[in-house]
Amino acid sequence: MDKNIVFDHQSRVESEARSTLEELLREGARKMLQAAIEAEVSDYTERHKSCLDESGHRLVVRNGHLPARSLQSGVGPIQLKQPRVNDKREGEKFSSSILPPYMRRSPSIEDLIPLLYLKGISTNSFGEALKSILGPGADGLSPSTISRLKGAWEDEYQEWQERDLSGKRYVYIWADGIYFNVRLNSERPCLLVIIGTLADGTKELVTIHDGERESKLSWLEALRDLKRHGLQEAPLLAVGDGALGFWGALEEEFPGTREQRCWVHKTANILDKLPKKVQPSAKELIHEMYMSSTKKDALESFDEFMALYSAKYPKAANCLAKDKDQLFTFYDFPAEHWKHIRTTNPIESTFATIRHRQRQTKGCGSRTATLTMVYKLARSAEKRWRKLSSYKLLGKIITGVRFIDGIEAQAA
Repeated sequence: MDKNIVFDHQSRVESEARSTLEELLREGARKMLQAAIEAEVSDYTERHKSCLDESGHRLVVRNGHLPARSLQSGVGPIQLKQPRVNDKREGEKFSSSILPPYMRRSPSIEDLIPLLYLKGISTNSFGEALKSILGPGADGLSPSTISRLKGAWEDEYQEWQERDLSGKRYVYIWADGIYFNVRLNSERPCLLVIIGTLADGTKELVTIHDGERESKLSWLEALRDLKRHGLQEAPLLAVGDGALGFWGALEEEFPGTREQRCWVHKTANILDKLPKKVQPSAKELIHEMYMSSTKKDALESFDEFMALYSAKYPKAANCLAKDKDQLFTFYDFPAEHWKHIRTTNPIESTFATIRHRQRQTKGCGSRTATLTMVYKLARSAEKRWRKLSSYKLLGKIITGVRFIDGIEAQAA
């Protein structure tokens, strides 16, 4: 038999086998995802089965399926049907965390591209890297496609920065300045980041502003840009590091906003000014300050710290004392929110991984690429942020209800 005929036959058999295998993988992935979203809905309705109307009927029930939609994945397109949920409770709506509304492709593809780029993989290597992770279904990712995507992300960032903020009301905001390395030159841009929470407890990325440093001028530009795009309501509380030029800018642009210094930053700054042998006991005392159930107890721990360390370690004592009024602001807000507003953790936890990658890879190739990739990663992380605990208390804060030591004050 002709060798070419044998070769063609073998190639055809192998191709058919690959096609069959891909179909099996695709069908397996479809069944797995479909089962997962069905279970998610069943769990949701079961958890709220005790919610009844006046007639004794359930307020949260299944109601068939939404029209099927195609989800792009590493093994090709998958057809899925999202169960429909009728949630008649006021202000509540079911949203799948597995298959969010309008998602049309696997998050792995959307998130991996900026992640790989931030890790320093060149444009020419994207196709190979993605195919090795996602399989041959990740097609169309040539260098020119990646370049177009990056250009589209730059446009997306600019459009996002120019979005209309009128009608937005951020009750709490967290602010921080994050430095990044740029691989192709000596630039080290400082990205000014603000995250806010709306009255319904939803956390949002408010801005990522390209600044030169954490100066008052840079923060003024960031805040004025937000006001220019319609943000008029002043946040009720801002949380940040005491070293930021942010506070001077905030006083000018939103003078009514109260200030809360980040206890994580403050603890690190104080301990840095103490010898190692003293640090464990000092840290324990600092911990007592912001974990006390009342402001009175917290201030007693503060006074004890000053009495113990002022004479021998004045720099550490002064570091604590200079922000005394702004360190204990959280006691005037609901105790249920203290774990959220004592630190800048919403920013720290989101950008910790990005900072680590920057240290390991010397950063992106340009300032624009850095800004774009950080934006894409932050927006990806935003989808997974949880609502503020006991967010309904935010409405009381907005209407002026007073809280003393985290407890709602009784009207006289």
